[in-house]
Amino acid sequence: MGYTNHTIDDEQLFTPPTGVIVVCGATATGKSGLALTLAKRLETVILSADSRQVYREFDIGTAKPTLAEREQVPHYLIDICDPTETLTLADYQDRANQLIGQSHILAPRGKPLLLVGGTGLYIKAIAAGLKIPRVPPHPQLRSQLTALGQPFAYSLLQQVDPVAAQKIHPNDAVRTLRGLEVYYVTGQTISAQQGENPPNYPILQLGLTCQDPLTLTRRICDRTEAMIESGLVAEVQRLGDRYGQDLPLLKTLGYQEISQYLAGDITLATAKELTVLHTRQFAKRQNTWFKAIPQIHWFDADSTNLIDQVWETINRFLTYH
Repeated sequence: MGYTNHTIDDEQLFTPPTGVIVVCGATATGKSGLALTLAKRLETVILSADSRQVYREFDIGTAKPTLAEREQVPHYLIDICDPTETLTLADYQDRANQLIGQSHILAPRGKPLLLVGGTGLYIKAIAAGLKIPRVPPHPQLRSQLTALGQPFAYSLLQQVDPVAAQKIHPNDAVRTLRGLEVYYVTGQTISAQQGENPPNYPILQLGLTCQDPLTLTRRICDRTEAMIESGLVAEVQRLGDRYGQDLPLLKTLGYQEISQYLAGDITLATAKELTVLHTRQFAKRQNTWFKAIPQIHWFDADSTNLIDQVWETINRFLTYH
């Protein structure tokens, strides 16, 4: 039986988990491989914290765990949405918290769950208990605000919610629109509805990093080449034919570059080069995000005794919790 995506009955009661172990870090640092090893040793399951792996059919370009890997260890929060749907941060938080609250069903009693991925907001939503306004997207409102232009939209946000505006870059259209959307739908500012409510169960956060930038670049190059060899071009072609080139997910890392190649705008070699470049830039942003979290225990992804180091940290966590 394959573990494409597990579900459990909504009727099961919430039980506080023994704990949650986070495995995070930039792309291509080996999070999935480490998590698979830890999950088998702990006899537990993996909850994905990847904002693109939640979507069905987007497999190769998102480095989704293979069916063979999901056969070895049950994975959750993968393949839970169609590509045309939108999974909000609040949606993800609700689904993840439901699974965490039923850890006694997912894993043997006393076993922590693994929360694994590189989407910082997903992890923070769980580990810090982010308070997220439950306001679904309003396409018509967003369209009207977008038509105003980003400079004017940002000036509006400065007027109605100066606290939020201070935390948002003037060029960040996504967060600007969200701030305005929440305000106009609820009548309350997004900053007044945000905050943190940390969970009442213990959390251990483990981070993987490549201390040598050249090593990370090599990893990204190898990963990009492996994706191409695994059929990324055919995947992008199939998705474009089925959903159209305007599908937002086809504008994301890896898919955008291959789409440009398929359109005849660039060569495949250039598509690979751009994918590597953009992935390096993305990894840098991820590192900046995660390095700002003091609770993370960092490990060198290329350490020869990585598993032993991580396992020692986990044992201390389990002993004291």
